[in-house]
Amino acid sequence: MNIPKPSNKRIVIIGGGFGGIRLVSKLKKSGLQIVLIDKNNFHTFQPLLYQVATAGLEPGSIAYPLRKMFMGLPDFFFRVAEVVHIDADNHVVNTTIGSLSYDYLVIATGSTTNFFGIDGMSDESMPMKSVNEALYLRSQLLQNFECALLINDLEERKKLMNFVIVGAGPTGVELAGALSELKTHVLAQDYPDLDLNLMEVILMEAGDSVLGGMREKSSQKAKRYLEQMGVKVMLNTFVKHYNGHEVTTNRGNFQAGTLIWAAGVRGNIPKGLPDSAIEKSRLLTDAFSKVLHTENVYALGDVAIMRTKAHPNGHPQVAPVAIQQGEHLAKNLHRSLKGLPAIPFVYKDQGSMATIGRNKAVVDFYKFQFGGFLGWWVWMVVHLVSLVGFRNKVVTLMNWVWNYITYEHGVRLITKPIRPKGSASAVGAESTVITEVADAP
Repeated sequence: MNIPKPSNKRIVIIGGGFGGIRLVSKLKKSGLQIVLIDKNNFHTFQPLLYQVATAGLEPGSIAYPLRKMFMGLPDFFFRVAEVVHIDADNHVVNTTIGSLSYDYLVIATGSTTNFFGIDGMSDESMPMKSVNEALYLRSQLLQNFECALLINDLEERKKLMNFVIVGAGPTGVELAGALSELKTHVLAQDYPDLDLNLMEVILMEAGDSVLGGMREKSSQKAKRYLEQMGVKVMLNTFVKHYNGHEVTTNRGNFQAGTLIWAAGVRGNIPKGLPDSAIEKSRLLTDAFSKVLHTENVYALGDVAIMRTKAHPNGHPQVAPVAIQQGEHLAKNLHRSLKGLPAIPFVYKDQGSMATIGRNKAVVDFYKFQFGGFLGWWVWMVVHLVSLVGFRNKVVTLMNWVWNYITYEHGVRLITKPIRPKGSASAVGAESTVITEVADAP
């Protein structure tokens, strides 16, 4: 890897997500040599991936180069690589570009899509966990309409214009609302020779409510917003099979050329860690983020499950948990280097929110619950502040203002990126390497 031997101790952090970058930023005065490893050279702001998929934002607005983020940080090294195996007994990380020893290892690899073994889902559905997958979904959406123009058969045309979203969590709800707005304000103008009444957005949820993690009032309000926007919400609906054209459920079959999977995730766990430290595809940790049955191995965010009295089944797999755990682990590492005892982690739940569309959002904030325009405005401010990089904040704000005034989504490009594994193939065989991601100055 061409990394010099450290004068003090070395910490290796796997993953440049929310937990990983917060940990790096809080360790800058620790005296440790910091090595960050990620398969991409950029951090992705995943909560806004759905806006890339629906042509509302450019990929470069939600991605930021990791090298730029930590430029000038002393004794910091970043390498683009994938971890092949962790030798926890000998304190070595084996990657696609070589091996590296560590004194402390932090696994902040986040989560990947969980298809729960449903027949055909991994091959035919469209996940949305990365910039590549969001771009592919955007291209498929637009390509479907281009293909619909050329088809005379009404049923085949309708199939191409139907979109099923599985999972009514924040991602599914926000994506359903964005597709509905795209249908009403953009696609109707782009494709005047198509009957947009044929297009249907169906949101399927196995549970009995949308946004199941939020309060009942917020859940009901979100469902009402979606239905007002023309989204067909189907609760208590279990998907059994998808073949790329037809969705089989416990409530019948539905024709759809695109199925977007937003129903579940599992921890992205590197190989080599003991089986006794893994449960339900996540790494078991103690109250100090240390992986059980290991020495000096820690886990943060989605990949970790830390059981506490307040969270007996582990914390929710959301960004604030990863961020707070990254900050907390940095504090404990500072204390450890000074010979002080570690402090257990306590999650400060700052509420949750989801946007459904223009002037429509729901927010649970401590004891308060509100929605509508105020909720939508709060959602925008929180996400804007959370974006990495001044340029990304400015560009995103300008895009949102422009879209709000003109109803215009200006990134309606069929780029045909490299097809992600597990994504439907309606876009076509042609592919190009994505070059528009890490474009921040």
